[in-house]
Parts: sequence; structure tokens; C-alpha cells
Amino acid sequence: MPAVTTTDLLALPRIGVAESGPERTVVSVTTAPRGFEGEGFPVKRAFAGVDLSLLDPFIHLDQMGEVEYAPGEPKGTPWHPHRGFETVTYMIDGIFEHQDSHGGGGVITNGDTQWMTAGAGILHIERPPEHLVLSGGLFHGFQLWVNLPARDKFLEPRYQDIRGGKVTLLTTPDGGALLRLIAGELGGREGPGDTHTPITMIHATISPGARLRVPWRDDFNALAYVLNGDATVGTEGRPIRSGQLAVFGGTGAITITAAATQESRHPAVDVLLLGGRPIREPVAWYGPFVMNTRAELVQAFEDYQAGKLGVIPEGRVPHT
Repeated sequence: MPAVTTTDLLALPRIGVAESGPERTVVSVTTAPRGFEGEGFPVKRAFAGVDLSLLDPFIHLDQMGEVEYAPGEPKGTPWHPHRGFETVTYMIDGIFEHQDSHGGGGVITNGDTQWMTAGAGILHIERPPEHLVLSGGLFHGFQLWVNLPARDKFLEPRYQDIRGGKVTLLTTPDGGALLRLIAGELGGREGPGDTHTPITMIHATISPGARLRVPWRDDFNALAYVLNGDATVGTEGRPIRSGQLAVFGGTGAITITAAATQESRHPAVDVLLLGGRPIREPVAWYGPFVMNTRAELVQAFEDYQAGKLGVIPEGRVPHT
């Protein structure tokens, strides 16, 4: 169960949305293939097979877990570089440590978010703390890559540590859903994430049988990735389940309805809602670098090999 919750949904501010009016249609529903990242932790590649033009300004999304690690099994990533975009790591359950070559770092756990602007270039590492490696435990979250426009690709790197208690909590008029607004604006409220590329990011939990109808900016795209549970999307009621991504087209509100019956392990539907203003620039992406041209990619690899993207700092990430 997600750590960031409330005992009284009806005490939260409610989003306002008209029951009539334009609504986005569902362009596609795709299933995320399974894979492994870093040193071997399991992921679902949420954006696999989807045209980048429909995802713009987003590049990549991995659902990490959900997995119950035995003692000795938790894994992370080794030191690696990035340039040209932002990484957003959100922990639903479990603990991850972050350290980077620009001095950013910390521990994120249930409901926390780390927002790293790679910009001109950075090295970083993400891993479970030693005590979690020894004990094992539940691990579940996601990492999102948000593109930067050409003018911002060489910004100074930056790290944001967003505690779970800082996210903006909202609900629907009938109290059927809890919305955790991490970045962007919804219903006149702002999330704590400070973004270079205008986006909205929401982790919503929808009660069985409840309908979530969310107003959405017409100049943003709209995506919904189901972290767990069964639901339908759009006015056409297209089925969607855990590990699937819905891409919406057109303009207007977006609708997600939770199935009346859910599996006992996950009594509600958890969904990640994403929207952003498309950058509409060429994308040259290879490995850890997201640039505009092949020449910029080649330069990024050369700069990394020359040590220009940072140096691994001495010492270790602090442990909890």
C-alpha cells in the first residue's frame, strides 16, 4: 500500500471538473515488457513500442518492481553518466540511496521523489542501503526521464529532494480517489517539483468502482500508466490493467474508472498520470544521453570518456 495516504479523503481539497465537456479519446493501450536494469533489478519498460512523438516531452519510464527481495537480493545501479534531460525517481515502497558527482544525494523512501537535472552532464549512482541488502524487503517505484529543450540541455546540474509529506494531496468531488500531485498544477494547486520542461505528474489511487475524471491542459499530452489494479480508460471504457500504458489524444479531460473488484493484494488501482508540453525538437538518444543530433551524442560520449561529466566523489552515500 502506498505510504503517502490520508485517513479522511473528504477533508482534502477537491478538484473541480464539469461532468460534461470535451474529453480525450484513447489512442492506444500497450503492455510494458519486462527487463532488468542496473545490476539486475527487475523493471517494466512502460514506454516500449510507443512513438516518441506521442510521449514528448517524456523519453523513458521504468516501473521498478514490484518485488519482494530475499536477504542479499536487493540491487541498484553502478556509477553512470547522463546529459541532456532530467531523471525523476519515485519510491512507493522500499529505500534507494542516491549520490552524484555534483554534490547531490540522499535517501528516498516511501513516497519520496528525487529529481535530478542532468543538464550539461553528471555521474550518479542509485542503490539500496546495506541494511536493506542484508534484510531484503519490498521494492517498488518508478523512474521517469523528462527531456530538456535544446536551449536547456547544458544547464548546470541540479538535485531536488522531495519528501513524501511535501506532495500536494487532492481528491475528487465524491472522495473516490486520492491524488498525489508531485509536479505541475491541478485544480489551482501546485505540486512541489520544480521543472524546467512544463509537466504534470500525479500518483493517483482510485477506489474500486470509483471514476476519476481529471481536467487536463489542452497544450499538454496525456498518459496514464497503471502501476497495479484493473480499470478502464476514456469514455469508450477501454480495459487497462497493471503494467499497461494508455496514450490519450485530442483535448479535454481524461477519465479512468477502477473495476469494482480488485485483487486482494492491491485493493485499489494505482495509476501514474503524466502530461507535458511537447518540445517538438529532434531527439538523438543513445544509452544515458538524450540530445538533438548525432554529433551531440558523439560529443557527450567523448566528454564522458575525458572526465568532463564529473568525477566520482570520495566517500559513500550516508546510510539510514
